[in-house]
Amino acid sequence: MAQTMQLDIVSAEKSIFSGAVEFVSARAVHGDVGILPRHAPLLVQLQPGEVRVKMPGGEEEYFYVSGGIMEVQPNIVTVLADTAARAKDLDEAAALEAKARAERALKDRSADIDYAKAQAELAAAMAQLRAIQNLRKNLR
Repeated sequence: MAQTMQLDIVSAEKSIFSGAVEFVSARAVHGDVGILPRHAPLLVQLQPGEVRVKMPGGEEEYFYVSGGIMEVQPNIVTVLADTAARAKDLDEAAALEAKARAERALKDRSADIDYAKAQAELAAAMAQLRAIQNLRKNLR
C-alpha cells in the first residue's frame, strides 16, 4: 500500500477538501512544486491555478485556488486560499466571460481602470479554465 499524507484545502469561506492523499502538485510563485509523504517542511506562496491531487488508488482530483499559501509538514499539507473550489464545480461560462471582460479592460487604454486588478482577474480566469480543461482531459 502506498504511503499517504493528510491534505486540507481551505478557503476563506469553508473547507473544500480534507483527506488522505498520495501526492499534491501546485503552482508556487517560483515554480511548480510536487509533494510526497514525508516531504521536508516547506512554506510557499501559491499562484492562482490548479492543485492536482493523487488519491489512494491512483484517481486524480483537481482543485482551483485563487492563490494563497501552502504549508507542508512531513505528513500534513495545508492549502490556505482566499477562494478555492473543486474543478468540477467551476462555471466555465463565467470564467470565459471574466476572461473576456479582463481582456477588454486591458485593451481599452482610455478607460479609467485598475490595470493590476484587470491583470489579476485575467490570471484567475485563465487558471480556472486550465483547471476545467485538465479535469476534462483526465476524465476521458
